Amino acid sequence: GEKTALVTGGSSGIGLAAARLFSQQGARVFVCGRDEKALGAATEATQLRAVRCDVTKSQDRAHLLEVVRRESQGLDVLFVNAGMADFPRFDEVDEARFDELPDVNFKAAFFTIQQLLPVLNSGASVILTTSTANTVGLSRLSLYGASKAALRYLARGLYAELAPRGIRANALSPGPSA
Repeated sequence: GEKTALVTGGSSGIGLAAARLFSQQGARVFVCGRDEKALGAATEATQLRAVRCDVTKSQDRAHLLEVVRRESQGLDVLFVNAGMADFPRFDEVDEARFDELPDVNFKAAFFTIQQLLPVLNSGASVILTTSTANTVGLSRLSLYGASKAALRYLARGLYAELAPRGIRANALSPGPSA
């Protein structure tokens, strides 16, 4: 039967490209993003189902769960792609900035997966967008790289924990775009 995918951070970049590819392969695809305008532009004239959602907010994730529950038979692919790029010098990072980046890149990803667990079908695939920065030490990437390394580990931990349910978890680690 038809597969169903959800892509967070799906209104641009890697997320939108993945969503379009899933759709071309015949999947029913939900895309979520914070920016209503970008989401509208991305999903116009496509079969993609847009859901406005800030993954850092529990009530938005709960709404996402309800939409998926109401409009599908569960998820076969959960592509956790929402994230932010911020590359301050180490000495420029204050506590507010320190809280914001891991909140989007790691905490929101963690709780997105946790909240959507009830609608993940047996055999589902969870994909987390990390970065080559999760292993390579580069100047100005201490905070960003640490948040992405946390995601890489999360994929490994989930792989072990969700295997009994037949759910796979993988980390995708793209490098810098040309």
